[in-house]
Amino acid sequence: MGLRPVQVNIKALDSSAVGRFWAEALGWTAYRPGVTTYVGPAGGLIWPHPTAVGVDVVPVPALKSPTKNRVHLDLATTSAAHQAELVARLRSLGAKPAQVGQGTVPWTVLADPEGNEFCVLEPREAYRDTGPVARVVVDCADPRAMARFWGEAMDWVPHEVSDERAVLRSAEGSGPFLVFLRTPDVKTVPDRVHLDLLPYPGDDKAAEVTRLRALGATDLDLGQGDVPWTCLTDPEGHEFCVLALS
Repeated sequence: MGLRPVQVNIKALDSSAVGRFWAEALGWTAYRPGVTTYVGPAGGLIWPHPTAVGVDVVPVPALKSPTKNRVHLDLATTSAAHQAELVARLRSLGAKPAQVGQGTVPWTVLADPEGNEFCVLEPREAYRDTGPVARVVVDCADPRAMARFWGEAMDWVPHEVSDERAVLRSAEGSGPFLVFLRTPDVKTVPDRVHLDLLPYPGDDKAAEVTRLRALGATDLDLGQGDVPWTCLTDPEGHEFCVLALS
């Protein structure tokens, strides 16, 4: 049946502080289900959430390198006033302006308190129903190839596919978009931000991992040892994990 993205995994030296930042940024709640800080919609921890892709902030022993992340979040806004208010509030929470070669653009590029880049978009009709996260954006060399792999990996459907970018969204038309942008950059450091996928109830995790390998995924050893999730990379080396249903 395919897998579903359930969270964006962000590594942080101070996972509690970065988790609190993202909770404030998204208007969600920071939960501590274990050693990580999970950020999801308010009202009590629901995992996996039926429509939202959450944020899971995982503690690591080192700060982010100066290298730009190849995966980042774009935040949605509803008006120019909302965009300005959100940018000002995020800066008061510790976000800093970031330069990633964007030039003059209508969106604002920021970095969270540990340097993870993200964008606050100007209001766009396409993102009026996504929730606070409009898009998960992935830098890549071949958007068409990425659309094929990820379209097969998940039950998400293409909205646009070209040589420059590919856009996918869930078949139900809910939650954020997944966007692959063609960039000249190549991967030089381990991913600081990645997607975590989960099988649907009744589906077999091992079978799904085998299917992903057949599509071009490669096993990844991060020193994770004996854990219930499986670490993989897609055909361009973007890291992701397949989680186990509890």
